[in-house]
Amino acid sequence: MSRYNSQAKYGSVAKGFHWFMALLILTAIPLGLVANNLAHQIRSPEFDGSLEMISRVFLLFSIHKTIGVAVFFTALLRIVWAISQPKPGLLHPDRKLESWAAETVHWLLYGSLVLVPLFGWIEHAATTGFAPIWWPFGQDLPLVPKSDSVAHLFASLHILFVRVLIVSLLLHIAGALKHHVIDRDATLRRMLPGKSNLPQPAEHKSSMIPLFSALGVWFAVMGIGVLAGFFTMADQQVTQAAPAQSAPLQQVASGWEVQEGTLGISITQMGSQVSGSFTEWTAAINFDAAASVGSVGDVEVTIAIASFDLGTVSAQAMGPDFFDSATYPTAVFKAQLEKLDTGYQAVGTLTIRDKVVPVTLPFSLDLQGDHAVMAGTVTLDRLSFDIGQSMPDESSLGFAVDVQIDLTADRVN
Repeated sequence: MSRYNSQAKYGSVAKGFHWFMALLILTAIPLGLVANNLAHQIRSPEFDGSLEMISRVFLLFSIHKTIGVAVFFTALLRIVWAISQPKPGLLHPDRKLESWAAETVHWLLYGSLVLVPLFGWIEHAATTGFAPIWWPFGQDLPLVPKSDSVAHLFASLHILFVRVLIVSLLLHIAGALKHHVIDRDATLRRMLPGKSNLPQPAEHKSSMIPLFSALGVWFAVMGIGVLAGFFTMADQQVTQAAPAQSAPLQQVASGWEVQEGTLGISITQMGSQVSGSFTEWTAAINFDAAASVGSVGDVEVTIAIASFDLGTVSAQAMGPDFFDSATYPTAVFKAQLEKLDTGYQAVGTLTIRDKVVPVTLPFSLDLQGDHAVMAGTVTLDRLSFDIGQSMPDESSLGFAVDVQIDLTADRVN
Protein backbone atom coordinates (compact mmCIF):
# COMPACT_ATOMS: atom_id res chain seq x y z
CA MET A 1 0.00 0.00 0.00
CA SER A 2 1.37 3.37 -1.02
CA ARG A 3 2.24 5.94 1.62
CA TYR A 4 0.77 8.68 -0.54
CA ASN A 5 -2.77 9.66 -1.42
CA SER A 6 -4.18 9.15 -4.88
CA GLN A 7 -7.33 10.30 -6.61
CA ALA A 8 -9.04 7.05 -5.56
CA LYS A 9 -7.82 6.45 -2.00
CA TYR A 10 -5.85 7.62 1.01
CA GLY A 11 -2.27 6.47 1.53
CA SER A 12 -0.90 4.64 4.56
CA VAL A 13 0.39 7.83 6.22
CA ALA A 14 -3.01 9.56 6.04
CA LYS A 15 -4.70 6.41 7.32
CA GLY A 16 -2.21 6.15 10.18
CA PHE A 17 -2.82 9.77 11.18
CA HIS A 18 -6.61 9.25 10.98
CA TRP A 19 -6.82 6.19 13.20
CA PHE A 20 -4.15 7.30 15.65
CA MET A 21 -5.99 10.60 16.05
CA ALA A 22 -9.25 8.73 16.57
CA LEU A 23 -7.63 6.68 19.33
CA LEU A 24 -6.30 9.82 21.06
CA ILE A 25 -9.62 11.66 20.85
CA LEU A 26 -11.72 8.74 22.05
CA THR A 27 -9.38 8.44 25.03
CA ALA A 28 -8.97 12.11 25.89
CA ILE A 29 -12.66 13.12 25.79
CA PRO A 30 -13.98 10.49 28.24
CA LEU A 31 -11.02 11.09 30.56
CA GLY A 32 -11.71 14.82 30.56
CA LEU A 33 -15.43 14.37 31.21
CA VAL A 34 -14.85 11.97 34.11
CA ALA A 35 -12.09 14.12 35.63
CA ASN A 36 -14.18 17.28 35.31
CA ASN A 37 -17.15 15.59 37.00
CA LEU A 38 -14.95 14.43 39.89
CA ALA A 39 -13.44 17.93 40.16
CA HIS A 40 -16.94 19.38 40.61
CA GLN A 41 -17.56 16.86 43.39
CA ILE A 42 -14.34 17.90 45.13
CA ARG A 43 -15.37 21.57 45.03
CA SER A 44 -18.85 20.89 46.39
CA PRO A 45 -19.63 21.54 50.09
CA GLU A 46 -20.52 17.85 50.52
CA PHE A 47 -17.01 16.65 49.65
CA ASP A 48 -15.54 14.64 52.53
CA GLY A 49 -11.91 15.53 51.79
CA SER A 50 -10.99 12.09 50.43
CA LEU A 51 -7.36 12.24 49.36
CA GLU A 52 -7.86 9.12 47.28
CA MET A 53 -10.38 11.00 45.13
CA ILE A 54 -8.13 14.08 44.91
CA SER A 55 -5.21 11.92 43.76
CA ARG A 56 -7.48 10.21 41.23
CA VAL A 57 -8.57 13.57 39.82
CA PHE A 58 -4.94 14.72 39.55
CA LEU A 59 -4.01 11.52 37.75
CA LEU A 60 -6.93 11.66 35.30
CA PHE A 61 -6.31 15.32 34.48
CA SER A 62 -2.59 14.70 33.96
CA ILE A 63 -3.33 11.87 31.53
CA HIS A 64 -5.99 13.99 29.80
CA LYS A 65 -3.65 16.97 29.41
CA THR A 66 -0.75 14.85 28.20
CA ILE A 67 -2.92 13.19 25.56
CA GLY A 68 -4.27 16.64 24.65
CA VAL A 69 -0.76 17.91 23.90
CA ALA A 70 -0.21 14.80 21.77
CA VAL A 71 -3.46 15.56 19.90
CA PHE A 72 -2.31 19.14 19.25
CA PHE A 73 1.02 18.17 17.67
CA THR A 74 -0.44 15.18 15.83
CA ALA A 75 -3.19 17.40 14.38
CA LEU A 76 -0.61 19.89 13.13
CA LEU A 77 1.38 17.13 11.47
CA ARG A 78 -1.77 15.66 9.96
CA ILE A 79 -2.81 19.04 8.52
CA VAL A 80 0.66 19.59 7.02
CA TRP A 81 0.52 16.14 5.45
CA ALA A 82 -3.03 16.68 4.15
CA ILE A 83 -2.02 19.98 2.51
CA SER A 84 0.90 18.27 0.76
CA GLN A 85 -1.27 15.45 -0.64
CA PRO A 86 -4.01 15.21 -3.25
CA LYS A 87 -7.46 14.61 -1.78
CA PRO A 88 -9.39 11.62 -3.15
CA GLY A 89 -12.34 12.71 -5.26
CA LEU A 90 -15.93 12.70 -4.06
CA LEU A 91 -17.88 9.54 -4.89
CA HIS A 92 -21.10 11.51 -5.24
CA PRO A 93 -20.12 14.99 -6.48
CA ASP A 94 -23.68 15.51 -7.75
CA ARG A 95 -24.99 15.58 -4.16
CA LYS A 96 -24.13 19.22 -3.54
CA LEU A 97 -25.70 19.60 -0.08
CA GLU A 98 -24.21 16.36 1.19
CA SER A 99 -20.78 17.27 -0.16
CA TRP A 100 -20.95 20.71 1.47
CA ALA A 101 -21.95 19.17 4.82
CA ALA A 102 -19.18 16.55 4.68
CA GLU A 103 -16.45 19.05 3.86
CA THR A 104 -17.72 21.54 6.45
CA VAL A 105 -17.56 18.81 9.10
CA HIS A 106 -14.02 17.96 7.98
CA TRP A 107 -12.97 21.59 8.42
CA LEU A 108 -14.64 21.73 11.85
CA LEU A 109 -12.79 18.59 12.87
CA TYR A 110 -9.42 19.87 11.69
CA GLY A 111 -9.86 23.20 13.45
CA SER A 112 -11.21 21.71 16.65
CA LEU A 113 -8.36 19.22 16.87
CA VAL A 114 -5.97 22.18 17.03
CA LEU A 115 -8.04 24.68 19.02
CA VAL A 116 -9.39 22.36 21.73
CA PRO A 117 -5.99 21.20 23.04
CA LEU A 118 -4.48 24.67 22.47
CA PHE A 119 -7.13 26.40 24.60
CA GLY A 120 -6.81 23.72 27.27
CA TRP A 121 -3.04 24.12 27.24
CA ILE A 122 -3.31 27.89 27.68
CA GLU A 123 -5.73 27.39 30.57
CA HIS A 124 -3.25 24.98 32.17
CA ALA A 125 -0.31 27.37 31.70
CA ALA A 126 -2.27 30.24 33.28
CA THR A 127 -3.25 28.15 36.31
CA THR A 128 -1.16 27.60 39.42
CA GLY A 129 -0.99 24.32 41.27
CA PHE A 130 -2.79 21.61 39.38
CA ALA A 131 -2.16 18.31 37.60
CA PRO A 132 0.94 18.62 35.39
CA ILE A 133 1.50 17.59 31.79
CA TRP A 134 3.78 14.56 31.74
CA TRP A 135 6.66 15.74 29.63
CA PRO A 136 10.09 17.31 30.24
CA PHE A 137 9.45 20.72 28.68
CA GLY A 138 7.82 22.55 31.58
CA GLN A 139 4.26 23.62 32.30
CA ASP A 140 4.29 27.24 31.12
CA LEU A 141 3.75 28.79 27.71
CA PRO A 142 5.44 31.91 26.32
CA LEU A 143 3.34 35.07 26.71
CA VAL A 144 0.79 33.30 28.95
CA PRO A 145 0.72 34.87 32.44
CA LYS A 146 -0.34 33.15 35.64
CA SER A 147 -3.81 34.64 35.80
CA ASP A 148 -7.18 33.35 36.98
CA SER A 149 -8.87 35.63 34.45
CA VAL A 150 -6.90 34.19 31.53
CA ALA A 151 -7.45 30.65 32.83
CA HIS A 152 -11.23 31.12 33.12
CA LEU A 153 -11.49 32.68 29.67
CA PHE A 154 -9.65 29.85 27.93
CA ALA A 155 -11.42 27.24 30.07
CA SER A 156 -14.71 28.56 28.64
CA LEU A 157 -13.32 28.37 25.10
CA HIS A 158 -11.92 24.90 25.72
CA ILE A 159 -15.26 23.56 26.96
CA LEU A 160 -17.25 25.09 24.08
CA PHE A 161 -14.86 23.85 21.40
CA VAL A 162 -14.91 20.38 22.97
CA ARG A 163 -18.63 20.40 22.22
CA VAL A 164 -17.95 21.47 18.65
CA LEU A 165 -15.44 18.62 18.39
CA ILE A 166 -17.88 16.06 19.80
CA VAL A 167 -20.72 17.15 17.48
CA SER A 168 -18.38 17.20 14.48
CA LEU A 169 -17.05 13.76 15.39
CA LEU A 170 -20.55 12.31 15.73
CA LEU A 171 -21.58 13.81 12.37
CA HIS A 172 -18.40 12.45 10.78
CA ILE A 173 -19.08 8.95 12.14
CA ALA A 174 -22.77 9.14 11.14
CA GLY A 175 -21.77 10.18 7.63
CA ALA A 176 -19.28 7.31 7.29
CA LEU A 177 -21.89 4.79 8.48
CA LYS A 178 -24.50 6.24 6.14
CA HIS A 179 -22.14 5.77 3.19
CA HIS A 180 -21.23 2.24 4.28
CA VAL A 181 -24.65 0.89 5.33
CA ILE A 182 -27.16 2.84 3.23
CA ASP A 183 -25.23 3.94 0.14
CA ARG A 184 -23.01 0.84 0.21
CA ASP A 185 -20.20 2.78 -1.44
CA ALA A 186 -16.41 2.82 -0.87
CA THR A 187 -16.21 6.01 1.23
CA LEU A 188 -15.36 4.18 4.47
CA ARG A 189 -13.29 1.47 2.79
CA ARG A 190 -10.95 4.17 1.40
CA MET A 191 -9.79 4.90 4.96
CA LEU A 192 -9.59 1.29 6.20
CA PRO A 193 -6.23 -0.57 6.36
CA GLY A 194 -5.31 -2.97 3.62
CA LYS A 195 -5.93 -3.08 -0.10
CA SER A 196 -9.30 -3.19 -1.84
CA ASN A 197 -10.72 -2.52 -5.27
CA LEU A 198 -11.89 1.05 -5.23
CA PRO A 199 -13.75 3.08 -7.84
CA GLN A 200 -11.94 5.84 -9.69
CA PRO A 201 -13.82 9.06 -8.90
CA ALA A 202 -13.53 12.32 -10.75
CA GLU A 203 -10.80 14.70 -9.68
CA HIS A 204 -11.61 16.49 -6.43
CA LYS A 205 -12.58 20.11 -6.95
CA SER A 206 -12.05 22.23 -3.87
CA SER A 207 -14.58 24.85 -2.81
CA MET A 208 -14.09 27.61 -0.26
CA ILE A 209 -17.75 27.54 0.82
CA PRO A 210 -17.28 24.71 3.40
CA LEU A 211 -14.26 26.53 4.87
CA PHE A 212 -16.27 29.75 5.23
CA SER A 213 -19.10 27.76 6.82
CA ALA A 214 -16.69 26.29 9.36
CA LEU A 215 -15.20 29.73 10.03
CA GLY A 216 -18.68 31.03 10.76
CA VAL A 217 -19.19 28.30 13.36
CA TRP A 218 -15.77 28.92 14.91
CA PHE A 219 -16.30 32.68 15.21
CA ALA A 220 -19.77 32.20 16.69
CA VAL A 221 -18.47 29.73 19.27
CA MET A 222 -15.47 31.96 19.99
CA GLY A 223 -17.80 34.87 20.71
CA ILE A 224 -19.93 32.78 23.03
CA GLY A 225 -16.79 31.54 24.77
CA VAL A 226 -15.42 35.03 25.30
CA LEU A 227 -18.75 36.20 26.75
CA ALA A 228 -18.93 33.14 28.99
CA GLY A 229 -15.37 33.79 30.13
CA PHE A 230 -16.19 37.41 30.98
CA PHE A 231 -19.26 36.37 32.97
CA THR A 232 -17.20 33.77 34.81
CA MET A 233 -14.53 36.40 35.61
CA ALA A 234 -17.23 38.78 36.87
CA ASP A 235 -18.65 36.07 39.13
CA GLN A 236 -15.16 35.30 40.37
CA GLN A 237 -14.52 38.96 41.16
CA VAL A 238 -17.76 39.13 43.17
CA THR A 239 -16.69 36.01 45.05
CA GLN A 240 -13.24 37.40 45.70
CA ALA A 241 -14.76 40.67 46.90
CA ALA A 242 -16.67 38.81 49.62
CA PRO A 243 -15.15 38.88 53.12
CA ALA A 244 -12.22 36.50 53.42
CA GLN A 245 -12.68 33.47 55.62
CA SER A 246 -9.19 33.74 57.05
CA ALA A 247 -8.62 34.57 60.68
CA PRO A 248 -8.48 38.34 61.29
CA LEU A 249 -4.98 39.49 62.12
CA GLN A 250 -4.57 42.25 64.67
CA GLN A 251 -2.12 45.11 64.30
CA VAL A 252 1.19 44.43 66.01
CA ALA A 253 3.77 46.73 67.56
CA SER A 254 6.96 46.65 65.52
CA GLY A 255 10.20 48.57 65.41
CA TRP A 256 10.21 48.18 61.62
CA GLU A 257 7.16 48.55 59.37
CA VAL A 258 6.91 46.22 56.39
CA GLN A 259 6.26 48.20 53.21
CA GLU A 260 6.14 45.34 50.73
CA GLY A 261 6.53 41.62 51.25
CA THR A 262 5.87 38.17 49.85
CA LEU A 263 5.72 34.88 51.68
CA GLY A 264 5.81 32.15 49.05
CA ILE A 265 6.23 28.40 48.98
CA SER A 266 7.10 25.89 46.28
CA ILE A 267 6.24 22.20 46.36
CA THR A 268 6.48 19.25 44.01
CA GLN A 269 3.02 18.01 43.06
CA MET A 270 2.66 14.98 40.79
CA GLY A 271 6.29 15.47 39.73
CA SER A 272 5.83 19.13 38.81
CA GLN A 273 6.97 22.22 40.72
CA VAL A 274 4.09 24.50 41.75
CA SER A 275 4.20 27.73 43.72
CA GLY A 276 1.81 29.59 46.01
CA SER A 277 1.84 32.30 48.62
CA PHE A 278 0.21 33.55 51.81
CA THR A 279 -1.38 36.93 51.22
CA GLU A 280 -2.19 37.90 54.81
CA TRP A 281 0.46 38.02 57.54
CA THR A 282 1.90 40.39 60.11
CA ALA A 283 5.49 40.82 61.32
CA ALA A 284 6.61 42.32 64.62
CA ILE A 285 10.28 43.13 64.04
CA ASN A 286 12.78 44.44 66.57
CA PHE A 287 16.18 44.93 65.02
CA ASP A 288 19.27 46.87 66.06
CA ALA A 289 21.00 47.86 62.85
CA ALA A 290 24.08 49.04 64.72
CA ALA A 291 24.65 45.81 66.67
CA SER A 292 27.80 43.77 66.10
CA VAL A 293 28.02 40.01 65.49
CA GLY A 294 25.57 38.10 67.71
CA SER A 295 21.97 38.76 68.73
CA VAL A 296 20.49 41.79 66.95
CA GLY A 297 16.80 41.48 67.77
CA ASP A 298 13.76 39.27 67.38
CA VAL A 299 10.79 38.72 65.09
CA GLU A 300 7.32 37.23 65.37
CA VAL A 301 5.37 36.51 62.18
CA THR A 302 1.71 35.51 62.30
CA ILE A 303 0.23 34.01 59.13
CA ALA A 304 -3.46 33.65 58.23
CA ILE A 305 -3.56 30.08 56.90
CA ALA A 306 -6.77 30.58 54.88
CA SER A 307 -5.05 33.32 52.87
CA PHE A 308 -2.92 30.68 51.16
CA ASP A 309 -3.26 30.87 47.37
CA LEU A 310 -2.28 27.77 45.43
CA GLY A 311 -4.53 28.26 42.45
CA THR A 312 -7.20 25.65 41.83
CA VAL A 313 -6.19 23.48 44.79
CA SER A 314 -6.25 26.22 47.45
CA ALA A 315 -9.47 24.88 48.96
CA GLN A 316 -8.08 21.35 49.23
CA ALA A 317 -4.99 22.70 51.02
CA MET A 318 -7.29 23.94 53.80
CA GLY A 319 -8.64 20.43 54.46
CA PRO A 320 -8.16 18.34 57.62
CA ASP A 321 -5.26 16.35 56.23
CA PHE A 322 -3.36 19.46 55.17
CA PHE A 323 -3.42 22.83 56.95
CA ASP A 324 -6.80 22.20 58.64
CA SER A 325 -7.46 25.94 58.70
CA ALA A 326 -10.80 25.52 60.48
CA THR A 327 -9.02 24.13 63.54
CA TYR A 328 -5.70 25.95 63.21
CA PRO A 329 -6.39 29.33 61.57
CA THR A 330 -2.89 30.78 62.01
CA ALA A 331 0.76 29.77 61.87
CA VAL A 332 3.42 31.54 63.95
CA PHE A 333 7.16 31.95 63.45
CA LYS A 334 9.07 33.25 66.51
CA ALA A 335 12.81 33.72 66.27
CA GLN A 336 15.87 35.54 67.52
CA LEU A 337 17.73 37.51 64.86
CA GLU A 338 21.46 36.90 64.73
CA LYS A 339 24.20 38.64 62.79
CA LEU A 340 26.90 36.31 61.50
CA ASP A 341 30.33 37.03 60.13
CA THR A 342 28.64 36.83 56.74
CA GLY A 343 24.93 37.39 56.54
CA TYR A 344 22.17 36.88 59.08
CA GLN A 345 19.91 34.16 60.40
CA ALA A 346 16.66 33.86 62.32
CA VAL A 347 16.73 31.00 64.85
CA GLY A 348 13.45 29.99 66.41
CA THR A 349 10.32 27.85 66.01
CA LEU A 350 7.55 27.56 63.44
CA THR A 351 4.12 26.48 64.65
CA ILE A 352 1.75 25.01 62.06
CA ARG A 353 -1.32 23.08 63.20
CA ASP A 354 -0.30 21.83 66.67
CA LYS A 355 3.31 21.11 65.75
CA VAL A 356 6.17 23.32 66.96
CA VAL A 357 9.31 22.71 64.88
CA PRO A 358 12.76 24.34 65.28
CA VAL A 359 13.65 26.38 62.20
CA THR A 360 16.76 28.31 61.21
CA LEU A 361 16.20 30.81 58.42
CA PRO A 362 19.33 32.26 56.79
CA PHE A 363 18.71 35.60 55.12
CA SER A 364 20.43 38.49 53.42
CA LEU A 365 19.91 42.10 54.51
CA ASP A 366 20.62 45.29 52.64
CA LEU A 367 20.53 48.30 54.98
CA GLN A 368 20.32 51.82 53.64
CA GLY A 369 19.84 54.03 56.68
CA ASP A 370 16.29 53.43 57.95
CA HIS A 371 15.37 51.28 54.96
CA ALA A 372 15.99 47.51 54.84
CA VAL A 373 15.61 44.91 52.08
CA MET A 374 15.53 41.31 53.29
CA ALA A 375 15.46 37.96 51.43
CA GLY A 376 15.61 34.46 52.87
CA THR A 377 14.87 30.87 51.95
CA VAL A 378 14.47 27.71 53.97
CA THR A 379 13.35 24.16 53.15
CA LEU A 380 10.84 22.44 55.44
CA ASP A 381 9.48 18.90 55.61
CA ARG A 382 5.68 18.83 55.39
CA LEU A 383 5.50 15.64 57.46
CA SER A 384 7.14 17.47 60.38
CA PHE A 385 3.86 19.39 60.66
CA ASP A 386 1.57 16.38 59.98
CA ILE A 387 0.61 17.85 56.62
CA GLY A 388 -0.50 15.26 54.09
CA GLN A 389 -0.03 12.23 56.35
CA SER A 390 -2.21 10.17 54.04
CA MET A 391 0.48 10.73 51.36
CA PRO A 392 3.42 9.03 53.10
CA ASP A 393 5.53 8.93 49.93
CA GLU A 394 6.40 11.55 47.32
CA SER A 395 4.54 10.07 44.35
CA SER A 396 1.71 12.61 44.67
CA LEU A 397 3.18 15.30 46.91
CA GLY A 398 6.84 15.90 47.71
CA PHE A 399 8.12 16.10 51.28
CA ALA A 400 10.23 19.23 50.73
CA VAL A 401 8.55 22.64 50.93
CA ASP A 402 10.72 25.57 49.86
CA VAL A 403 9.82 28.81 51.62
CA GLN A 404 10.85 32.13 50.09
CA ILE A 405 10.56 35.38 52.05
CA ASP A 406 11.15 38.80 50.51
CA LEU A 407 10.32 42.10 52.15
CA THR A 408 11.23 45.73 52.45
CA ALA A 409 10.78 47.58 55.75
CA ASP A 410 11.35 51.03 57.19
CA ARG A 411 12.38 51.84 60.75
CA VAL A 412 9.53 53.24 62.84
CA ASN A 413 10.71 56.53 64.36
